[in-house]
Amino acid sequence: MTQTDALQIKVCGMTDPAQVAALGQMGVDYIGFIFYPASPRYVLGKISIEQIKAISGPFKKVGVFVNADKDEILQTVETAGLDMVQLHGDEAPLLCEKIAENIPVIKAFRLLNNDDVLYKIVPYREIVDYFLFDTNTKSFGGSGKRFDWDILKDLPLEKPFFLSGGISEEHLTDLQVFRKLSVAKSLISLDINSRFEKEPGIKDLDKIQAFLRQLKAK
Repeated sequence: MTQTDALQIKVCGMTDPAQVAALGQMGVDYIGFIFYPASPRYVLGKISIEQIKAISGPFKKVGVFVNADKDEILQTVETAGLDMVQLHGDEAPLLCEKIAENIPVIKAFRLLNNDDVLYKIVPYREIVDYFLFDTNTKSFGGSGKRFDWDILKDLPLEKPFFLSGGISEEHLTDLQVFRKLSVAKSLISLDINSRFEKEPGIKDLDKIQAFLRQLKAK
């Protein structure tokens, strides 16, 4: 991806079908539904699996799981009509491989600023379809905290990736700088969540639309 290519957008932690429809109209590319019961954005605490399956639009429905087992993940893929799976916990390469035999997989890596990122990603490079880089917090995402993007700058990723972790409109200038790095050729999408919320699982749609406009103008 070059500097002039449009970045895709993933909005994660959705719990309201009407808001999902509105995001589809804005041109959002991926909608994330969190199937992790400990999350304040746990989707089944707000809407039913049947409602999720009924949702459709010009976007991919992504199911986010944290350390769930294979059968649970694949059953949810079927019953919720998911298009992709995001594995956001400490899933072993073998589990990721078994899931990836059935559906595209995004493997998330929660990063500290002193992490050896290459060491973390190498076992998954030939297995999953996408990487996602997020900030390492106890909450497994949705913290609103950003990690130091510089730890990615010299990585031979060889894999398209999503950039997550507290991204908001205040980072647009930093994002311009990041996209000039060689690693950003593999950046396909930003992943936004808690910095665009009114409350957990309920987004500020006006704020998201303004962010999309600003991003397109950069």
